[in-house]
Amino acid sequence: MIRCDIPKAIPIKKIMQENPYVKTFVFEHTLNSQPGQFVNLWIPRIDEKPMSIAYDGGKEFWVSMFAVGPFSKAMHSLKVGDMVGVRGPYGKPFEFKKGQRLVMMAGGYGAAPLYNLTVRAIKQGCTVDFVVGARSKEHLLYVNRIKKLGASVKLHVATDDGSVGKKGYNTLILEELIANKKGKKIGCVYACGPEPMMKKVSDICFASKVNAQISVERYMKCGFGVCGQCSVDPKGFRTCVEGPCVSNEVARSVVEFGKYHRDKTGKMHKF
Repeated sequence: MIRCDIPKAIPIKKIMQENPYVKTFVFEHTLNSQPGQFVNLWIPRIDEKPMSIAYDGGKEFWVSMFAVGPFSKAMHSLKVGDMVGVRGPYGKPFEFKKGQRLVMMAGGYGAAPLYNLTVRAIKQGCTVDFVVGARSKEHLLYVNRIKKLGASVKLHVATDDGSVGKKGYNTLILEELIANKKGKKIGCVYACGPEPMMKKVSDICFASKVNAQISVERYMKCGFGVCGQCSVDPKGFRTCVEGPCVSNEVARSVVEFGKYHRDKTGKMHKF
């Protein structure tokens, strides 16, 4: 049995600048992950953090991140050839059926893991409406990569300031897609990004009786269900094991979903 709970030191193979704030780090390593799962990255003397997998091609995988805290800023300072501790993959992945019409609802960094899901899904005959939302044009992530996926994928863009695409939240586009009864029925909607956005997606899909899966992320330490740090109220399930990807029904049973989360000390923080 291959142990995935012990960090393995892996050199950075390549670094790609996605936008002014996001870099993608490429690691040449076989993860055998599924879309929606995550890895824990470790920089000695800095910290260890869970990160969504943006792509897994079998022989290499990608991780994309904003430079917002001490760990991610340290990652952004690394160069090709520098070593990073990697353990995983962890978590419950997204699920889909062959040939379905899928809708990806990506807010900010959420475009990366949903790109990973889209690459897998179109190989199984699925068609995808990929809806990307961001504050402004310069914050958009993976747009050019999504455009290159071919005719099976239709890109929709929304920005808060209207600098590109539809002005407003990307959930406005979701409402339009659901209201439009032309074409193939939507099989499932997937949401990843800021939790208030995902809660709105959840509400829209619940009201419209459309299947949805939500990536519910919490402060995850161990990654394999021992510490209980990422347990949610009141269900108590661990988002690193029973999640992060859950059905809309499960997400809506979590009273804190869209309202608050807890930091590493357990203190409540409202969204």
